[in-house]
Amino acid sequence: MEIYFSEFIGTFMLLLLGTGVVANVILNQTKGNGGGWIVIAFGWAMAVYMGVLIGAKSGAHINPAVSIAMAAVGKLDLALLPGYLIAQLAGAFMGSSVAWLVYKDHFEVTDDQGIKLGVFATGPAIRNTLSNLLSEIIGTFALILGVLFIPGASDENGALNAFPAAFIVLAVGLGLGGTTGYAINPARDLGPRIAHALLPIKGKGGSDWSYSWIPIVGPVIGALLAVLIFKSFG
Repeated sequence: MEIYFSEFIGTFMLLLLGTGVVANVILNQTKGNGGGWIVIAFGWAMAVYMGVLIGAKSGAHINPAVSIAMAAVGKLDLALLPGYLIAQLAGAFMGSSVAWLVYKDHFEVTDDQGIKLGVFATGPAIRNTLSNLLSEIIGTFALILGVLFIPGASDENGALNAFPAAFIVLAVGLGLGGTTGYAINPARDLGPRIAHALLPIKGKGGSDWSYSWIPIVGPVIGALLAVLIFKSFG
């Protein structure tokens, strides 16, 4: 149970700070309103740093794509994988829900339904199913390939190092994130999307479930492709 709680609390911190920075930049009347994409990308990188630090006991995957990749390379027992995925999803749901509490007043003075959803879930700048899926595949491929080469990732549970993990996410966000918002993490998108659907957010609109499969399927494919390339290095 300890390792599952570690994944839960690490992912909780990731989404508390990650959705928090998005809320700070795009919601009305916040101190950070209008901060822009670089602030969001850097904020998510620092959220990863915090999540990895706090979730160290489980290997700090804080991302189903990472756990799937670690299982595929034999660094995570397959019997543990379902527990990791459930803990990550629950942590993402709770972290984004607490971020909503922090910014509740600002949600109430923001009328745009798309902005409210954008705090929680990713969405395409240009909606094109194939292109959007490809963006998530390539973004996650870059993330996971980098993660697999982090020193320590070959240890038990595929333990990550916070500093390089944060910089990998920053690089992906700045270089590849402008198309879909770079979910590159199924729990990061699905957990908050569920939170958006369930929380009593004033004037929130729909949760765009028709798009929701892309930030799940894309990262899984990208992770497995990264494993294939990683294994080719011997």
